[in-house]
Amino acid sequence: MTAEKPQGYRAEFRATLALAWPLILTNLTMSLIGATDVLMVGWLGPTELAASSLGFNLSMLLAIFGMGLVMGASPLMASEIGRFRHSVRDIRRTFRQTLWLVAMLSVPLLIILWNTGAILTLLGQDARLSALAQDYIRAYMWSIPLFLTTLAFRNFLAALERPRWSLIVGVVGVLGNILFNYSLIFGRFGMPALGVVGAGVGSVLTNLVMVALMIVVVYRDRQFRRYHLLGRWWRSDWPRFAEMTRIGTPIAISHAFEAGVFTAAVMLMGWISTAAVAAHAVALQLASLTFMVPMGLAQAATVRVGIGHGRGDAAHIRRAGWSSFVMGTGFMAVMALIMLTIPGQLAGLFIDRSDPANAEVAELAVSFLIVAALFQVADGAQVVAQGMLRGLQDTFVPMLFALLGYWVIGIGVGAWLAFEREWGGVGIWTGLAIGLGIVAVLMLTRWMQRERLGLLPSAA
Repeated sequence: MTAEKPQGYRAEFRATLALAWPLILTNLTMSLIGATDVLMVGWLGPTELAASSLGFNLSMLLAIFGMGLVMGASPLMASEIGRFRHSVRDIRRTFRQTLWLVAMLSVPLLIILWNTGAILTLLGQDARLSALAQDYIRAYMWSIPLFLTTLAFRNFLAALERPRWSLIVGVVGVLGNILFNYSLIFGRFGMPALGVVGAGVGSVLTNLVMVALMIVVVYRDRQFRRYHLLGRWWRSDWPRFAEMTRIGTPIAISHAFEAGVFTAAVMLMGWISTAAVAAHAVALQLASLTFMVPMGLAQAATVRVGIGHGRGDAAHIRRAGWSSFVMGTGFMAVMALIMLTIPGQLAGLFIDRSDPANAEVAELAVSFLIVAALFQVADGAQVVAQGMLRGLQDTFVPMLFALLGYWVIGIGVGAWLAFEREWGGVGIWTGLAIGLGIVAVLMLTRWMQRERLGLLPSAA
């Protein structure tokens, strides 16, 4: 290896980390908003926690599908910046069509979520939990269009490699969510005590504040003002809309496959016991928190690889991809060690382990966390590798990998272990671990064969 190559990798590590750390912390703030809901609803009791978990996981399945469509704008913006660093009109048009996607997608999502109770009952969930989940979701669901709009702004800021404003807005969102939830769930500061419905209303208010702050940022900051992002937002650009849909739909389906596996896992837990659902919610929140770091690195990889794709620079693409991959898997290895070492203390952050009423939930949560520790590295590897491929605008085949790994293998093996082998909830988590490992291997293999497969711009 020549002296130039290490220097190139050192520079890429610095550039990737500079882009990734605000994205990581922003993702953590988004996850903390969800964790705050789980934490405060958990104080109401296991029944409320289980019901909100059922409803929240159903809503997140649909919201994550929307996220995938919106994220289709990210590689397009990055590639355009790679071709022409000071592009304005094309960036604005891509952003405008992102808002069109959000508006068009929100209508069917809201119709589906309005019928949460009937859907959960149809899936075999307890009638009382289903009714309580519906009350929560009918308040919460209005936050989803607002969340997707905030994500559109975040994609714009990330493509320009200026994500720190996203972090600031995210921190405000966490603090606001704590205040809104505490006030509306428990009836503090003169507000009515709405219970789980209060958590839903709090999420709507939080996301409304974040959208408003994003609009202020892009119109007050001189770096972004020249783009006039909301100017003539009603104008169509059907070719660009079609291109975004072509790239974003496989991303959306891949995200839905992954989120759907965890939603299906919640439903399977519901067939086992209420305690299993509550314990699953605790373990999943902790796993989701660690996942935010490789997810941020995956977003950075999409931008950095996308810039190289726009330039037609294969060396830049290689350095950008591997830099993100090494950091993502290295972090998750450390998290796996922590989960294996102190699972009880981690579970205790969400439930009172000293309360005998929570004994079964606490014990199950610890066993789930031990299994979750085993798939941390695989989870980090698959999401970063997917982000690397996304920067090459390669999204269809990774979608097929997700279908195979998450559903055919992950949920299939998990259900078999849980019910045929009588492993219970641990069997479901074991199946998830195996599925994530398969997806990671497939994604990484495709990345390593990118030149032979014609994914590089020079080959195209």
